[in-house]
Amino acid sequence: MTGTRPWRRCPMGAVAVFSLLLAGSAAALEEAAPEEEIEVDAVAVDPAAQFGEARGVRSSANEEGVASQQRVDALSDETETLFSRYSNALRQVDSIRIYNRQMRQLIGSQEAELASLQSQLDRIEIVGRSVTPLMLRMIDAIDSFVELDVPFLIDEREERVAELRKMMGRADVTNAEKFRQIMEAYQVENEYGRTLEAYRGTLERDGKALTVDFLRFGRIALVYQTLDESEAGVWNQKDRSWDPLDSGYRSAIRQGLRIARKQAAPDLIRLPLPAAKDSGGAS
Repeated sequence: MTGTRPWRRCPMGAVAVFSLLLAGSAAALEEAAPEEEIEVDAVAVDPAAQFGEARGVRSSANEEGVASQQRVDALSDETETLFSRYSNALRQVDSIRIYNRQMRQLIGSQEAELASLQSQLDRIEIVGRSVTPLMLRMIDAIDSFVELDVPFLIDEREERVAELRKMMGRADVTNAEKFRQIMEAYQVENEYGRTLEAYRGTLERDGKALTVDFLRFGRIALVYQTLDESEAGVWNQKDRSWDPLDSGYRSAIRQGLRIARKQAAPDLIRLPLPAAKDSGGAS
């Protein structure tokens, strides 16, 4: 068995190639035989060399196949990457298109709002030119009212009017704020007509300054009483002077002062009120 011939160890592919080569040589000889006789020298064929050549071709083909597959895989990966980028770009384009449509609507709304605001500003300038004289007349009216009213908290009220006049000359205060403060002064004056208030102040009597307690019942009555309760009086709006009160009102005034200062519960109080007038104006 050790003398096995070499061709038995060759693969079937190499044998097939060798057979094809022999068949081709025989065919060539047969075609050339009718014309002339050609002497052919015998060629020795080495099966091992043929097998090596065939294996080299096969190996080269495999390497080319591997390289081709690698190129195909690379192109496939690049294609997938480009497709993914393209899909993302399409989604971004759709998002931008929707965003732009929304922005166009928003810009249109803002332009309409700007036009409305500009129209309002134009009207404000016209109204401002009309409101300023009105505010000045309102200040004059409240000044005259304080001067002719019952003289309670006179210094505080006159100072409020003076501050309003000073405010009208300030450029850093808007017309809206000026009007608000004037209306606030009117509200304060309105509140005086329905509140009970006690405060301490100074009263001029016979050239002397007396410290007294004032008691105000809205605008119905304004009375005073000295600190030692030795003297009391009531304001006469008709004569614009103080009328003295007898000692019978001292207890009522004392009780009214305590109620106004939240030192006693509300109660009925006997007050000196001006006499009512009939329709003809008689007392």
